Amino acid sequence: MCGIVGYIGKKQAYPILIKGLKRLEYRGYDSAGVALISDNKQLNVYKTKGKVADLEAFATHKDISGTVGIAHTRWATHGEPCSLNAHPHFSSSERLALIHNGIIENYATLKEKLQAKGYVFKSSTDTEVLVQLIEYIQNSNHIDLLTAVQLALQEVIGAYAIAVLDRDNPDEIVAARKSSPLVVGIGTNEFFLASDATPIVEYTDQVVYLEDEEIALIRRDKPLRIVNLNNVECSHEVKTVALNLGQLEKGGYPHFMLKEIFEQPDCICDCMRGRINVNENHVILFSVIDHKERLLRAKRFIIVACGTSWHAGLIGKQLIESFCRIPVEVEYASEFRYRNPVIDENDVVIAISQSGETADTLAAVELAKSRGAFIFGICNVIGSSIPRITDTGAYIHVGPEIGVASTKAFTGQVTVLVMLALTLAKERGTLSEAEYLSMVRELSAIPSKMKEVLQLNDRIAQLSKIFTYAHNFIYLGRGYSYPVALEGALKLKEISYIHAEGYPAAEMKHGPIALIDAEMPVVVIATRNGLYEKVLSNIQEIKARKGRVIALVTRGDTVISRIADTCIELPETPECLEPLITTVPLQMLAYHIAVCKGMDVDQPRNLAKSVTVE
Repeated sequence: MCGIVGYIGKKQAYPILIKGLKRLEYRGYDSAGVALISDNKQLNVYKTKGKVADLEAFATHKDISGTVGIAHTRWATHGEPCSLNAHPHFSSSERLALIHNGIIENYATLKEKLQAKGYVFKSSTDTEVLVQLIEYIQNSNHIDLLTAVQLALQEVIGAYAIAVLDRDNPDEIVAARKSSPLVVGIGTNEFFLASDATPIVEYTDQVVYLEDEEIALIRRDKPLRIVNLNNVECSHEVKTVALNLGQLEKGGYPHFMLKEIFEQPDCICDCMRGRINVNENHVILFSVIDHKERLLRAKRFIIVACGTSWHAGLIGKQLIESFCRIPVEVEYASEFRYRNPVIDENDVVIAISQSGETADTLAAVELAKSRGAFIFGICNVIGSSIPRITDTGAYIHVGPEIGVASTKAFTGQVTVLVMLALTLAKERGTLSEAEYLSMVRELSAIPSKMKEVLQLNDRIAQLSKIFTYAHNFIYLGRGYSYPVALEGALKLKEISYIHAEGYPAAEMKHGPIALIDAEMPVVVIATRNGLYEKVLSNIQEIKARKGRVIALVTRGDTVISRIADTCIELPETPECLEPLITTVPLQMLAYHIAVCKGMDVDQPRNLAKSVTVE
C-alpha cells in the first residue's frame, strides 16, 4: 500500500520523481522519500515524515541532481510513520538504496541472522532487512546487484515490489515484484518505473507489466531485460496505455472526491458504451457471450470483494438472483481465502476490485482457480493483476479514481453487475422480453437521472452544516437499499471520522433502536418501492424516540415528507436500479460533512487507495 516511482534517462530525475509521487500519493501518505545518484556520483537519500509536499520542503537547498533515481510514498505496515522508517532505506555501507511495497513475512528471522553477522539496523521496518540482506549476499559472493537480488528474494517469504539503486553502478535500476504491482514505462532513451501507470503516461504510453517473481534490469541506453529468480529470460509484451492526463488533475474542483462524484454520469455512459446498442433495447457483454456455455452451466456464483466493492457485490447478488435465478453468495475476500471454502468446477467466482491489485481478492481468486472454479473479474485499472489472472471479465471504464473514498468506481461496478445480470438473463430466458427491454431502457436513463441528483449539491452542502456536531450516524435501507446504507455509512466513516453504521431497516428493532435519541441522525433510504410501507413504519418508530430523520424519497412523496426532519427527493427509478441514484446524495452528504469539519477529504488518515497488503 505504498507508491513506487523510478526514472533513468537523460533528464533530471528529481522533478519526474516528485510529480510521480504526487500522482501516487493516494496509495500512501504518511512519509515520503527519494534516492538519487547525483551528477558527482553520490547516492543521496532524502526522506521525511508527512506528505510529498513535506519531502519537497525537506529537499530544498539539497543536492537533487542526477538522471537516475527512485522514490516512495508510504502507508505504514512495519514501524510507525517517521523519518527513520520512511523509504528509501540504505544498506549498511550506504552503497545500496531500496524502496519496497509489500510485507516481508519472515523479516524477523532474516534480521536475527544479519544481526548475528554484525549488521546494525536503524529502522523498525521489514524493508531495511531486505536491503541489508542484498548487500550481505553481494559482498559475500562478490556478485553483481541483479544476482544478489535474485538470491535474496529466494530467501524472502511475503509480497514485494522493489527497486534498488547501486551507487557504484549509476546506469541501472533493478526492480522486482511478487503480489504487488510494478509497471515499467519505455520512453525514448529513458525508462520509468511505477506502481501503476499514472506517473508514466505523461511521458510515454508504452508499458510492460511485470509478472510475479520477475525482475527487471533497467539500464541506461540498453534494452529492457526481464528475468526470473533463477535468471531465466522472460518474454514480455509492450502494451499501450490509454489514459487522459486531464483525468489525473482536479479540473477546478476543490477535491478529487467531489470531481469524481460529478463525473459519474459521464463515467456510467463510458461504462455502458459499446455494451448497450444505440436503440437502447439490447445489452451485451462479450465476456459472457464468449464463455456462455461455462457461465450458463454454473450451479452457483460466488462474489469475492473487499470494502466498497463488497457492497457492490451485495447488490450484484440480488440482481443475479432476481434476473437469472442462480444462487449467489457474497464473501469478504479476506475471510474466503482462509476458511477452506467448499468450491469446485461448477462454481463461477466473480472478483470485484477497483484497483485490480487488492491482495485479499487476488489470493481468493488464486484459491478458487486451484479448485477449478471459473473466474470473472470486474476491475477498473486496465492491465492490473486481477484482469491478467482471471478467465474473463469486464472493465468498468470509469477512469482513474484518485480520491481514497470510492465513488464512481462503486457506481461503475454496480452498472457492470446490472449488465452482467441482464446478459445472463437474456441467455437463460429468465426475464420476459418486456421486462428485459424495460430494464435496458431504464439503465440507459441512469446518467440523466444522476445529473438531476447532482443539482442537489448546494442544498446538501447547506444541510451538512447541521450535522458536523454528530458523533454517530445510523443508515437504514431494505432490499436493494440495504447495501447502499452500508456504503453511505462507510463513506461518512472514511472521510469525516464520524462513527456510522448501516443496517437493514427491519433489524433496527433488534438492537440499534436503543441508540436513538434527539442527538442521533438517522439516514433512511425510503424511496417508493415494494417495501415502502415497511420503511415508513421504521421511520415512525425513530420519530417516536425523537431521532432526527434524513430521508431519501421518490420525487413527489407526500407521506414521509410530513414525518421526516429532512427529505431529499430523487427521480423515480426501478427498485433494482435505485442504488445507482440513491448512492449519489449519500456521497455528497459525507463529502460536505467532512469539508465542514475541515478534514482531508482525498487522503483521510490511516487509509490508502489500493490495499496491496493484508
